[in-house]
Amino acid sequence: MFPCKICLQAEVWLLLWLLLLLPPQSTNGSFLQRHFTQSPSPPNQPDQSDQPGKLGIPTPISPDIDNTMYVLDDARGLGRVFDGIGGMSGGGAASRLLVNYPEPHRSEILDYLFKPNFGASLHILKVEIGGDGQTTDGTEPSHMHYKGDENYFRGYEWWLMKEAKKRNPNIRLFGLPWSFPGWLGPGKSDPYDNMTMTALYVVSWILGAKKHHELDIDYIGIWNEKKVDTEYIKILREKLNEKDLKRVKIIANDHHWYPISKYLELDPMLQNTIDVIGVHYPGTHAVNDALKTNKTLWSTEDCSIFSDEKGGGFWARILNQNYVNGQITSTIAWNLVGSYYPQSPYEKDGLLTAKEPWSGHYVVEAPIWITAHTTQFAQPGWQYLKTVGHLFNGGSCVVLTDGLGNLTIIIETMTHQYSQCRKSRVPFFQVSEQTITFSLQGTFKELTMLQVWYSKLGKKPWNNAFQQLPPLTIIDGTVTLKLGVDELYTLTTITTGQKGSHPIPPESRPFPSNFEDNFNVGNSLFRASPHFADQTGVFEYFTNDQGTGDHTFTLRQMLNQRPITWAEDADQTISIIGDYNWRNLNISCDIYIEKPVTGGIFIAARVNKAGSSIRSAQGLFFWVFADGSYQVTNDLERKMVIRSGSSDTHWGSWYTLILNISNTQVYGLLTHWSGWKWRVGLDSVPPNGWVAIGTKNFEFGQFDNLRIQT
Repeated sequence: MFPCKICLQAEVWLLLWLLLLLPPQSTNGSFLQRHFTQSPSPPNQPDQSDQPGKLGIPTPISPDIDNTMYVLDDARGLGRVFDGIGGMSGGGAASRLLVNYPEPHRSEILDYLFKPNFGASLHILKVEIGGDGQTTDGTEPSHMHYKGDENYFRGYEWWLMKEAKKRNPNIRLFGLPWSFPGWLGPGKSDPYDNMTMTALYVVSWILGAKKHHELDIDYIGIWNEKKVDTEYIKILREKLNEKDLKRVKIIANDHHWYPISKYLELDPMLQNTIDVIGVHYPGTHAVNDALKTNKTLWSTEDCSIFSDEKGGGFWARILNQNYVNGQITSTIAWNLVGSYYPQSPYEKDGLLTAKEPWSGHYVVEAPIWITAHTTQFAQPGWQYLKTVGHLFNGGSCVVLTDGLGNLTIIIETMTHQYSQCRKSRVPFFQVSEQTITFSLQGTFKELTMLQVWYSKLGKKPWNNAFQQLPPLTIIDGTVTLKLGVDELYTLTTITTGQKGSHPIPPESRPFPSNFEDNFNVGNSLFRASPHFADQTGVFEYFTNDQGTGDHTFTLRQMLNQRPITWAEDADQTISIIGDYNWRNLNISCDIYIEKPVTGGIFIAARVNKAGSSIRSAQGLFFWVFADGSYQVTNDLERKMVIRSGSSDTHWGSWYTLILNISNTQVYGLLTHWSGWKWRVGLDSVPPNGWVAIGTKNFEFGQFDNLRIQT
């Protein structure tokens, strides 16, 4: 039996129409309003009728009938323009492992994210403008490590934007910096030290996207979740205009409603500079000062949920209620795809999970299909109707039209249990079963049929979400639905919706127990070695142009200056690889110290932290230094020294470091003209963790012929 029920019994319809002819009465004899503005708040929800952006709700047709009528009428005017639903690749290398997937699995994943009328069918792709710093789960490389150094092929965001455009030429592109390379503010933590130089740096990224990749960037942000500098925003607008980029819109400030809303009120010049107020995790509400600016309002980072049914329910709720409560016309999910190592911060976030490029395994999660309920049936440029809002017994409804007669109705009845966000507490609310009737008027009065798509959370597997049900026949301009809880409906005139599918992905399997990389790639498209996830610093393929024997092609740490950080980058550079569950293993790697006197390099095992916690990472670290010494430490910061001594190492020569962990002991070996070995116990070393390589400071250093055996 289908969960959508049409109440067509003659007796019921006769009673409904008789009641519509007369003003309905309340139980005490007073007349009930059937208007949509300033109606009472639903039961168990706070009264917010005095808040701007709050759309009213209708009252029941009659207290004697468990049914509520909602009039959908474009003749009453239209609401704000719908700007689309998006996903974010950024905020810490969240898409790092995706690019390493083999075909056809990589293309399949991209289809589920971007292909119209297939999966999530996203309208917006937001990407991080790499700035060389740690930004949650890793670092993304800048297109300019140093002043005058320009490379528009570093990292994978260029590739990802092109793949999105390949599938949907109309997708909108949005770039935002998190961190900045250190040369923009030497020795400082502020990119506004030279505002003109920083603005030109951002503009160069937009120009490079067009010149090298034929990508038109539609929106540009300021500085993720950091302070507002209105003078910089004006300079950025000026430099964009000078480079004939007037079409690029500015979004500010990817943080809170304040102080940007107040600045706009007090500064007319700023009003003409900023196109969109973008906030993070608004809790579905906008402040009055933001609404008074008459600016477009976006939730430029939202969701941050587990990619399960509870996360899917939260996503369904805010996609409706961001507009119902806050008149927010675009919502962007962090993150686009959970494609970073398990046990990293915010594991299991993402619209889709793809964290095993070595196996090809991926999981199409519930939020993909929740997204499809909106994205496949309304496009940017459509408009919301004014006559929608909260349902009387909980849940919400939004209605959109293209102005050409098409209509899409999205209804959600998510309960508190299935509406949880890991970044903010959702206040308790109640939702109950209810029957609703839509009366279609205005342009929609002559419609005869609506397509139906349905999802139910909580009682059946998520992969049964987004089912197409038989169309609903509209009789005399009305249609009635019986709603349960934790349900999501899309009723629409659009007939192109599709639940796309690809063959079942390969089975999950662990990272290979035997791994080798000689880095003999030369000029790689992505510059980064597969499976390495940089946590501080940037490690890239490198070609030595001088005689180096077997070390022409290597992996090199490319930063010699601390970036303007967003998170707590370590003072050492480090890149991780492998399986967090690794315990006993043998690591061998050739290393080359480039910095005289104070330089140093390490290899490590059982590294237990990553992402924004990288400064406090512990493990087993084997260091050699340019001054002829070595250390074995329990931590990246080198505060817990297990062993130290003379190594006779110096800069400018290749050495091989070997680290062997077996049960309760570990030994290290350095090989060159002569070799020596050390051995220690494992009493204070974490029981498991990743393999890692890195340098003592922000300094150049090279690695070659990495081998891992477990």
